[in-house]
Amino acid sequence: MTLSLFDQFMSPTLMGIPLMALALSLPWLLYPKPSARWLNNRLLAMQGWFINRFTHQLLLPLNMGGHKWAALLTSLMIFLITLNMLGLIPYTFTPTTQLSINLGLAVPLWLATVIIGMRNKPTHALGHILPEGTPGPLIPVLIIIETISLLIRPLALGVRLTANLTAGHLLIQLMATAAFLLLPLMPAVAIVTSAVLVLLTLLEIAVAMIQAYVFVLLLSLYLQENV
Repeated sequence: MTLSLFDQFMSPTLMGIPLMALALSLPWLLYPKPSARWLNNRLLAMQGWFINRFTHQLLLPLNMGGHKWAALLTSLMIFLITLNMLGLIPYTFTPTTQLSINLGLAVPLWLATVIIGMRNKPTHALGHILPEGTPGPLIPVLIIIETISLLIRPLALGVRLTANLTAGHLLIQLMATAAFLLLPLMPAVAIVTSAVLVLLTLLEIAVAMIQAYVFVLLLSLYLQENV
């Protein structure tokens, strides 16, 4: 039973060919390309409004140096939301339940923020490791602790996204299995379980959007410290 629950998180293959690349490229095929016309349809208008509002909200606390990341962070946000939402459709696969995918997104972006800080403001970037006024005996311990906290940031980004989506998918599968098994035995309990399953699905939709936003928001906060 345990193996069958976690089979949904295995990388999909077709005749031995991995389909991870197809799952990662699918979100970019779903969004319409903006046209050069003065007036667009409702879908394009709503898409443009969402991108403008999100970019404005995300880059509001950043200075002009961080605004260069607007296209990257906005694209990452839309990409993660689409991957998380597509994974809730039956017979689909969620790439963001794989820790390797999430770390592949988190580590390079976090490292880029650190490199930018070391290049633009090396004194300020290194000042986070050893705050001013630290007592002498605590300096070695504090340097080790702050260095570990700095290096653990990409791991925390990847594990947070993976754990939240994995837990939600497991709960949905457990509730769906329970409702299916209880239907011939206790129909009333099965109906209640199905209602809880619907509410859990709505919660998982919210979690899919919130975790994508938190991932990008934390990256913007790391960027804010280094620009």
